[in-house]
Amino acid sequence: MRTGRLKLSGVAASYHCMTRTVNGEHLFKNREKEVLRKMIWQVADFCGVEVLTYCIMSNHFHVLLRVDDRQQVSDAELLRRYQVLYPKPTKYQTASVILMRKTLLSGGEDADVIRRQLRARMGDVSQFMKALKQRFSVWYNRSHRRYGTLWAERFKSVLVEGKGNPLQTMAAYIDLNPVRAGLVEDPKDYRFCGYAEAVAGVAEAESGLLRIWSDHAAKQIDAALQAHRMLIFGKHAARAGVSDISRERALKVLEQEEGVLPKAAVLRCRVRYFSDGAILGSAEFVRGFSKTWQAERRRKYPPKVNAMKGADWGDLSVIQGLRRQVFS
Repeated sequence: MRTGRLKLSGVAASYHCMTRTVNGEHLFKNREKEVLRKMIWQVADFCGVEVLTYCIMSNHFHVLLRVDDRQQVSDAELLRRYQVLYPKPTKYQTASVILMRKTLLSGGEDADVIRRQLRARMGDVSQFMKALKQRFSVWYNRSHRRYGTLWAERFKSVLVEGKGNPLQTMAAYIDLNPVRAGLVEDPKDYRFCGYAEAVAGVAEAESGLLRIWSDHAAKQIDAALQAHRMLIFGKHAARAGVSDISRERALKVLEQEEGVLPKAAVLRCRVRYFSDGAILGSAEFVRGFSKTWQAERRRKYPPKVNAMKGADWGDLSVIQGLRRQVFS
């Protein structure tokens, strides 16, 4: 399938982005995950995108972003964001900032060139992913005396309806990655995901969770955490347990018995809708972007809107029905 993103302009949009290491090699231990975690927040600040949640695994990472490409960025903010990328600047980088500030203050054509170059890297999920992956690759290769490409592909992305059930379900799916991999029973115990950072009281992660649950009257972080936990664990949330339906049992019910399971149980399976579905949201939302998707891919016929199967997904639909197995 095509990687990258469905390109929209003039609107705020949410995207689930995922990328893997070359050959799926398990290259990231705690140190690497910690560096990548910091870079996610750092590059998001520079690009002016909002991280709603994320999860870093040993051979891939997920990030759920809210992007508004209608940003008006002042010269002072451009300089601040540029400096965010260099928390420990070299003499050359410090001199570059001083020169940039003088040029912007003086105005003229040179100042306009700087503004265009910096603004072109902001408010765009593709630019965010490009900058993040490049910066991490440079650090990783230098740290490990390694050469060559680190990532297997550009990245996959799914356009997600930016409120309600679609956004909340996607966020829960991302946060449950370490549970799905058998690393922890509770994502709050996995330090490299957005939910764990929100539980720990990290302001940026709390802000993302509040955005995810903004339509749920969750104006305070405690309410947002409770709502998210209820989605992750279903009726078991009150006693902080995990679903009593194993992943193996869930897959058997879904694939062999063609049954329907509670959403909390199915989210513990790998569901390809969330990485390969192209557009995810209510049927109306998906239908609204179908012509954009069709034009971008130069398809002769418009795509169908497909209701998601296998669980009580509510009103969730995708633009690609997925011919191969949906669950794996």
